[in-house]
Amino acid sequence: MRILFTSLAALSLIAVGCSPAAKEPPAANLQATRAAQAPAPAPPEQEYKIQIGDQLDIKFFYNAALNEQVIVRPDGRISLQLVQEIVAAGLTPSELMKVLVEKYSAELNKAELTVIVRSFGAQRIYVDGEVNKPGMLPILGLMTALQAISQAGGLKESALVSEVLIIRRGAGNRPMAFPVNLDKALDGTDMSQDIALAPFDIVYVPRSVIANVNVWVDQYIRRNIPIPISLQYTFY
Repeated sequence: MRILFTSLAALSLIAVGCSPAAKEPPAANLQATRAAQAPAPAPPEQEYKIQIGDQLDIKFFYNAALNEQVIVRPDGRISLQLVQEIVAAGLTPSELMKVLVEKYSAELNKAELTVIVRSFGAQRIYVDGEVNKPGMLPILGLMTALQAISQAGGLKESALVSEVLIIRRGAGNRPMAFPVNLDKALDGTDMSQDIALAPFDIVYVPRSVIANVNVWVDQYIRRNIPIPISLQYTFY
């Protein structure tokens, strides 16, 4: 019996020694996992494009008499000396500068100039729906959907955050709408849903299903029955 016990103990030790040890995940896998969990980086800032209502300074290096301060008209154009009307809206300041240099080169020996945006006339977005302070907001630089909602007083309890609509001007000023799931941005699972806004965007926060039912009950039951009632309803 002693020999049998000793043999069994030896076999147990051999089995333990031969069992594969728990392997730690490679460092590369850990880095990949951390990178996947990290929030997406903010979209890069793009060069500003001139908008209707912007005030521009056109300054010439060698012909100061031609310096002008103009406002971009509702048709997107500006009027300058020696050249015809120029379309400015939709161009970056550097793109407009190249256009003006080309136009003035036919009139001047040294058509060197710069374009400065002195004031911004059309940088605004709109927030509507289930927010506490709907209305127009000025937009200077980068602003995301969640930042706009925060400036509009935040979300109401009745808000359907998973189906927020962004309405944007497309080609020919045609409105196009696309949904974003800000629930995923709020919990950090998909920060790309918190998109950067463009001028004239409308952020519309719809009402949730339960909020719509509450409104229906209030309008068609409580207000139309002159006696106090207690109504219970259940969702399946």
